[in-house]
Amino acid sequence: MSTGSYYERVDEHRYRPTPHAGGAWDPGEQHFSPLGGLVVHALDQHLASRPGGALPVARISYDILGRLALDECEIRIETVRPGRTIELLEAVVLIAGRPVVRARAWLLGTQDTGAVAGGGAAPLTPPEDLAPWPMAGLWPGGYIRSLEVRPVAPPAPGRATAWISSRLDLVAGETASPLASYVALVDTANGIAVRESPAAWMFPNVDLTVHLHRQPEGHWTGLDTTVTFGPAGHGITSTVLHDTTGPVGHAQQILTVRPL
Repeated sequence: MSTGSYYERVDEHRYRPTPHAGGAWDPGEQHFSPLGGLVVHALDQHLASRPGGALPVARISYDILGRLALDECEIRIETVRPGRTIELLEAVVLIAGRPVVRARAWLLGTQDTGAVAGGGAAPLTPPEDLAPWPMAGLWPGGYIRSLEVRPVAPPAPGRATAWISSRLDLVAGETASPLASYVALVDTANGIAVRESPAAWMFPNVDLTVHLHRQPEGHWTGLDTTVTFGPAGHGITSTVLHDTTGPVGHAQQILTVRPL
């Protein structure tokens, strides 16, 4: 699966998923990871249609409201809080006319803070120095088969650090921004550091929040991930996000944990 795309455009607001977007829990569903990237792509297109320059996304949060059927989806965007230096946008994904994802993105103005920049984790071992890991041996689905995964060290229960990349286009015939392509791989975090076998337990996330202190670059998404299960059916997947230069932010996912 080195060629193709995750989506095909139908019209201005609607997209059709390809089999490459197929989910890991259910082949009849979309994996949320490429859909999260598609939302950023739709936000990019919306911002590009407006006069003037766009502010960069500093945080985007997704709430997954229902089943993500592998069917045509529509994305509608509105401005919640307009502003020249701070703006809040909301995107709603609909399938068969029903909202299935609601996302909110904070856009923040930029200025030169290089003199005080610092903090965060050390850069990860570069992906070109690492061997690939066949993640499709653990998870089914078209999305997982589309990935190249290179772990920094052998994954352990609840702990993994890995580089993720894909050669597929996000939308057929369209150039996605570095941020959209990056975010399209972030939701993979919940699958690289499994605490229990997905053949015996379900632990899907019902949200994803990404905070960025720097805009990512390149075509590799670095995930330094820890998964915690609580005693009452809840879990958290926490990830330090990297590109090949160093850390760019954090991601959090809340999990519903239950036996199959």
